[in-house]
Amino acid sequence: MEANAPVPDSAMTSGNDPAGDQGAPDEEQRPPAGDASAGASGAQPKKPRSFWKELPILVVIALVLALLIKTFLVQAFSIPSASMQNTLQVGDRVLVDKLTPWFGSKPERGEVVVFHDPDDWLAGEPAPTPNAVQQVLSWIGLMPSANEKDLIKRVIGVGGDTVQCRGTGPLLVNGRALNEPYVYAGNTPCTDDELGGQFKVKVPKGYIWVMGDHRQNSRDSRYNQSDKHHGMVPVDDVVGRAIVKAWPINHWGTLPVPDTFDQPGINQQTPASAALTVAPQGVAIAAVLPVAVWRRRRADRLESKAERKTSAGSR
Repeated sequence: MEANAPVPDSAMTSGNDPAGDQGAPDEEQRPPAGDASAGASGAQPKKPRSFWKELPILVVIALVLALLIKTFLVQAFSIPSASMQNTLQVGDRVLVDKLTPWFGSKPERGEVVVFHDPDDWLAGEPAPTPNAVQQVLSWIGLMPSANEKDLIKRVIGVGGDTVQCRGTGPLLVNGRALNEPYVYAGNTPCTDDELGGQFKVKVPKGYIWVMGDHRQNSRDSRYNQSDKHHGMVPVDDVVGRAIVKAWPINHWGTLPVPDTFDQPGINQQTPASAALTVAPQGVAIAAVLPVAVWRRRRADRLESKAERKTSAGSR
């Protein structure tokens, strides 16, 4: 036989042949993908994990997400009293926005806010006693919070505002009378009593003045003026703004800011604060004016000297 005799096509070796050629196998010689003989030698596909094995993982992920949402985004709260009727009823569930305060948002007039008890406002009130399961679910955020140290009221005044009640009303903010259709039917905007219903307060920076919509049934800023904050609520104690009534479904609705808080002039500054605003300008003028006069006189003197030198040189 000749040494250079061609090898028949049927004798070409595959890559798996230990005695064969090192080159790549011809595409036509590869077995089809569905060939049983090829599949037998390959890796078997993994069986999908059963639902019951995945369930604990899914539960853990859901709990972590719920906790993150409750901590940073939205939290549910249950309304424990009638102080915000008829806007909110006892047992209503509201969703509270906790996200925007992380970006520097501060409470605004007219908003309904949830806040921590500033200084024993709830002293003597019956405290709820949730069971262990309710406490855990509430902590995670899967149930509305029943924390007895949280309250919900409407913001009436913010830092720098003057809030006043005379007689039965209307309620005044920076001298502007509020039209308050959200006040409980049959209530007056102000309470004519000597326990706190008659007042005139200036809200410090970093605080808010809050009142319930059920004016004759709300222990709010008016009736806590003897505490360490003089009835004010520190902005740092505000959990967030209530934005939606979520439950029961027939009470569903948003909680927008009433139009009365958008009326012209409600943001106007008091004369004292206006004087503070103008004062720096007056100080600036008083400081600059003498310098301007001095420079003008100096320029006149230099001009006179130059004229005298010119006249002397021409002689």
